Amino acid sequence: MRPALCIVVPVLDEAASLTARLQALDVFRRRGARVVVVDGGSQDDTLVIARQHADLTLLAPRGRASQMNAGAAACPADVLLFLHADTELPDNADALVRRATLGPFAWGRFDLRIDSPRFALRLVSMMMNLRSRWTGIATGDQALFVRHDLFRRIGGFPDLPLMEDIAMSRALKQHGPPACLKVRVTTSARRWERHGVWRTIFLMWRLRAAYFFGADPKQLAIRYGYRPR
Repeated sequence: MRPALCIVVPVLDEAASLTARLQALDVFRRRGARVVVVDGGSQDDTLVIARQHADLTLLAPRGRASQMNAGAAACPADVLLFLHADTELPDNADALVRRATLGPFAWGRFDLRIDSPRFALRLVSMMMNLRSRWTGIATGDQALFVRHDLFRRIGGFPDLPLMEDIAMSRALKQHGPPACLKVRVTTSARRWERHGVWRTIFLMWRLRAAYFFGADPKQLAIRYGYRPR
């Protein structure tokens, strides 16, 4: 029987926190959703842990776009939800997604909260949510979801090493606006805390501006700190 919802989780070296993250998805599995974890070549125990806590575990070439496309291809559910490994869904996420996609929306995303009491990061969350509502562009941290038929029609995520979420949102917008759910997902503050809050904010602004003006996503990914394939 085709599941109503498939949650696709791309991972790379996430062993330290993956057990708790995947256990948090058990509530959705009990209600019929499938969880597919796609590993990009981890050097730790990520793959072992994923096999214990997911419905399906795959290997794919490193890169979120490549990994998410592989997960989507392996799980033809009515709706696909793409979840970063450091992001947590609200307990009723499956019902909210189903309600949105059974209505006028073919795709959408959640509002975001960064898991930190720091004022700067609360401000970042607020600005990300506002920007997303104004532009119709979703970030990967916002748990983007899309009807499977539309995902196939546009060819999935462009195979970019960075900014695949922006490129995907632009493609999806050609088929209608997103459902901007006010309920929040919670994402880890580790990216900002590891490299410095303001340094990370300014870096992301520069990278997004460079992408807008046509910079090579491969070079942007290197500047961001991703390892090239």
